[in-house]
Amino acid sequence: MTEQVIISCRLDKWLWAARFFKTRNIAKEAIAGGKIHFQGERCKPAKCIQIGDELTIRIGYDTRTIIIKALSEIRRAAPEAQKLYEETPESIKTREQAAAQRKLGMISIQTEGRPTKKQRRQIHQFRESN
Repeated sequence: MTEQVIISCRLDKWLWAARFFKTRNIAKEAIAGGKIHFQGERCKPAKCIQIGDELTIRIGYDTRTIIIKALSEIRRAAPEAQKLYEETPESIKTREQAAAQRKLGMISIQTEGRPTKKQRRQIHQFRESN
């Protein structure tokens, strides 16, 4: 099977092929919702992208800045899809810092919770004695 050389392709197709989104429709909704920025600006799903373009992708809490290394309109295996782009070092650093901050935020003071059977008996005894 011979592969055609792709000069440009639609943004929603590429995001789907690069496995950022499970379906093209979800990719289209993310682009329309402003979650994807092309060269720092909002764009449309039919935007033609080329090799070397920069995308900012916000999925959940994570924001990734990537540079397009190859184009594909066909969804392939994950290892092949990862070869389509390269994440910038600054993006990786900020994502890791944000993840660490979220992890620290989740650590909270452990509360006592519900009383144990022994503690309930002590509470009951205390109430009856007064």
